[in-house]
Amino acid sequence: MNTFKSRPQAILFACSQNAVRSPMAETLGRHYFGKRIYFASAGVRHGEKDAFAIAVMEEIGLDMTKHKPHTFEDLEDASFDLIITLSPEAHHKALEFTRHLAVDVIYWPTIDPSATEGSRDHILDAYRQVRDGLLTRIEELLDYRPIGGL
Repeated sequence: MNTFKSRPQAILFACSQNAVRSPMAETLGRHYFGKRIYFASAGVRHGEKDAFAIAVMEEIGLDMTKHKPHTFEDLEDASFDLIITLSPEAHHKALEFTRHLAVDVIYWPTIDPSATEGSRDHILDAYRQVRDGLLTRIEELLDYRPIGGL
């Protein structure tokens, strides 16, 4: 359910390294709302591209291969209506970042699937759960349900 009076026009997703959770959310947002809402992502620290994240996004026809992990300090603009944080570390950083800005910051606790151990299938399942959970939250936030879902 959308808790905002109007749909945000610019959303930043933030996590610890901007390699898995936040770029997945950014890619999903851009796919479904990219013509109506500006999406970006950032991390507290620079991360490395993650092959599992790229693979599970490719499963649903979305390309994350061009994403380059970057930090809050790399952002060219801080004009966001909403910052959605996906890790405690990113939430703290976002609150600090917006200390003097009129920006809503919300926290969506999201596990880091890169910490998952086990078989390749088990690891991919963890990434899929994160992807699907992010999509559900984005749909609920923006009052949208794509035809056919994932």
